Amino acid sequence: MNKEACFYLGSVVGKYSFKGEVLVKIDSDSPEDYLKLESVFVDSNTGLVPFFIRKCQLHKSSLLRIDFEGVTDEATANNLLKKKIYLPLTSLPPLKGNKFYYHEVIGFIIVEDGKNIGTIEIIHDQGLQALFEVNLGNSNALIPIHDDFIVNVDRLSKIITVKLPEGLLDL
Repeated sequence: MNKEACFYLGSVVGKYSFKGEVLVKIDSDSPEDYLKLESVFVDSNTGLVPFFIRKCQLHKSSLLRIDFEGVTDEATANNLLKKKIYLPLTSLPPLKGNKFYYHEVIGFIIVEDGKNIGTIEIIHDQGLQALFEVNLGNSNALIPIHDDFIVNVDRLSKIITVKLPEGLLDL
C-alpha cells in the first residue's frame, strides 16, 4: 500500500499500559467512527506496514486506545511512538451535502453567480485557515474554505458553487 492511496488518520501520541497498548490522536471530528477498525497502516522507514487490531476503544474525547496484535510490551510500543497512522481512501465514510474531503475536490470547478471562476488545483491546510488554490487561467487565487462561502457541492458535475466577499479575488 502506498501513501497516495491512503489518508492520514492520526499519530501514536503515547503508551497506555505496560502491556503495549498505545494512544492514537485521531485527525477527525468523529473518532468514534473508527472504533471498529480491524487494521491500520503505520508509517515506518520501509513504507506503510499493516498492523492488526485486537481491541480499540475511545480514550477521553479524541484519542483511541489501541491494542495491536504483536505489540505486547512497553519496548515494542515505544517503537510506535510518534508514528503516523493511515487508512485506505476506500475506508473513508461518504460525506453528503456541502461537506467534503480535501482530496475529493481537487479538479472541481469553482462557480459564483453562474460564472466559472477556475479549477481547484491544490488545497493548503497547514495554516490557520484552509485554502483552495484555484487556477484562474492566467493566474492563481487563494480562496478560504469556509462554510459561509460554500453554497453547494455538486459531486456529479464536480462543481462547488460559492458566494465570496466582494473583492476577494482581486487580492
